[in-house]
Amino acid sequence: MPTLDRDGVAIHYEDHGPKDADTLPVLLTHGYAATCLMWRPQIAAFSDRYRLISWDMRGHGQSDSPPDDARYSRELTVEDMRAILDELGIERAVIAGHSLGGYMSLAFQATHPERTAALILQGTGPGYRNPVAREAWNEDRLERARRLETIGMSTHDGGSEVDMSEHSSAEGLARSARGMLTQHDSLVIDGIASITLPTLLLVGENDTPFRNSMSYMENRIEGSELHVFDGAGHGVNIEAPEGVNAAIEGFLTRLAGGAA
Repeated sequence: MPTLDRDGVAIHYEDHGPKDADTLPVLLTHGYAATCLMWRPQIAAFSDRYRLISWDMRGHGQSDSPPDDARYSRELTVEDMRAILDELGIERAVIAGHSLGGYMSLAFQATHPERTAALILQGTGPGYRNPVAREAWNEDRLERARRLETIGMSTHDGGSEVDMSEHSSAEGLARSARGMLTQHDSLVIDGIASITLPTLLLVGENDTPFRNSMSYMENRIEGSELHVFDGAGHGVNIEAPEGVNAAIEGFLTRLAGGAA
């Protein structure tokens, strides 16, 4: 599978499906401690007729884990996403992401609105406006990084999307937690109410930490649609693939119809 050189950091990506499809390409970004493997149920369902690009973020999967903490950040992740689209000659895409990948998708939209045709957000949130709440979030992420460095991969817990993932080192995940999971401003949440793009929101019924965040975005993104899937947890696209795929299929079909 191809890799993209980002100033000496190799970024792994996969490009599935027809390259001349009538509908817009979809860029799929995984969550923290997951990899592009989490999107297998969607690639299997849609790659015969949609172009799906999945990838591994820095410190994850088959992408490099640079030893410098400064090589991990929201800004670098957003530019990795842009660079993948540039490499493939894609001007605009549906930007889709799960958990941390959903937050990065919102950051991508805020930074590159001209490259974003629509949003698919799964089990994610827009971050924090309140500095006290943001600091509490950050301290928890930093503690996660410390545990990974002290105990290793055995300390990491996650959902079904993490269970199916493979990583080269705990150090890469620790640096990702410090540089990519932590938040330092309210850029993303401040821009939520101004989003006018078609937006599909997906969440599992049992994904308690993110149910409220998804409802918050539904109430503030005009015209967005929220789907809650019974019995599913955080990795809802893996745990309820038929329902999630049906929601995505309907959304992409409507996008194609609107572009006609």
